[in-house]
Amino acid sequence: MAGTLTGLRVAILAARGVEQVELVQPRGAVEAAGARTELISVEPGEIQATNQDINPADRFAVDRVVADISTEDYDALILPGGTVNPDTLRQDPSAVAFVRDFVSSGKPVGVICHGPWTLVEADVVAGRTLTSYPSLRTDIRNAGGTVVDRDVVIDGGLVSSRNPGDLPAFCVAIVEEFARSPRAVAGG
Repeated sequence: MAGTLTGLRVAILAARGVEQVELVQPRGAVEAAGARTELISVEPGEIQATNQDINPADRFAVDRVVADISTEDYDALILPGGTVNPDTLRQDPSAVAFVRDFVSSGKPVGVICHGPWTLVEADVVAGRTLTSYPSLRTDIRNAGGTVVDRDVVIDGGLVSSRNPGDLPAFCVAIVEEFARSPRAVAGG
């Protein structure tokens, strides 16, 4: 799939507590396919990733702050999980507005594990089918979404997966779905 995403700009929206593998593997997959990624967060500097939600992992440099960007700056969006990460994002008005605008724009979004909490807060899951980590499935249903228990669910440009065990399937699916974006189809 090398080159399939050449010229595409992919935002990865994350905050402290992001599950490291859910940041690193999808980022690697889209970059290997030719996309350019930027790590977006609520504050400048670095974010502390975790392993299994509680064990400190690596720190990652933030490229841009979500309050300073627009959906026009990117062709696709990745929302990794980790419990603290989406809980932080859903409390930030700029992050919620960015996600709401991005989903409303029809551009593709990949979301994994606890990442859908930000989608719920942005009020963009009503009428959508997705999967997630089990503990937030009630939140998705209460927000009007339909939850299924599969490794990958694709619904109109929204790619979702349940947990780090689904990463191989998730990474393939986001590259394929991002390649369907208008800019990719037009050749960057």
